[in-house]
Amino acid sequence: MDLNGSQLPYSCTLFMPSAAVAPKLCRDFVRGVLNILGFGHLADAATLCTSELVSNVHQHASGTVHLQFTAERARVRIAVYDGSTVLPKPREAAAHEECGRGLGLVRALSDGCGVIDDRLGVLAKGLWFELDTGRAVA
Repeated sequence: MDLNGSQLPYSCTLFMPSAAVAPKLCRDFVRGVLNILGFGHLADAATLCTSELVSNVHQHASGTVHLQFTAERARVRIAVYDGSTVLPKPREAAAHEECGRGLGLVRALSDGCGVIDDRLGVLAKGLWFELDTGRAVA
């Protein structure tokens, strides 16, 4: 099914425990929604960025992962919320380190990214990224 943007704006939400399987489930969810909406050309960048943000929740926070997906004609925005009050600290990973590159990848692959404080008190914060829907297929 390909709706070719006929259902835009479109928003959906996914909640799950911050278990080891959460990054894969969120990647699959994002890829599926992008394909349905006709934005499959964004799937590689979107799933990698999603995986990095959800992996950070699994590694550094506990509780629930809240993924919010929003698509408009010009952009797709994905936000990942968690229960930790600790804000991320982007850094340059040394060549020998296995961790520390995720937020840099999100910055490099997205058309914008940032942090949201959750003012509702349900979860502590969210990290988001956006992709321009007019991106050329890589």
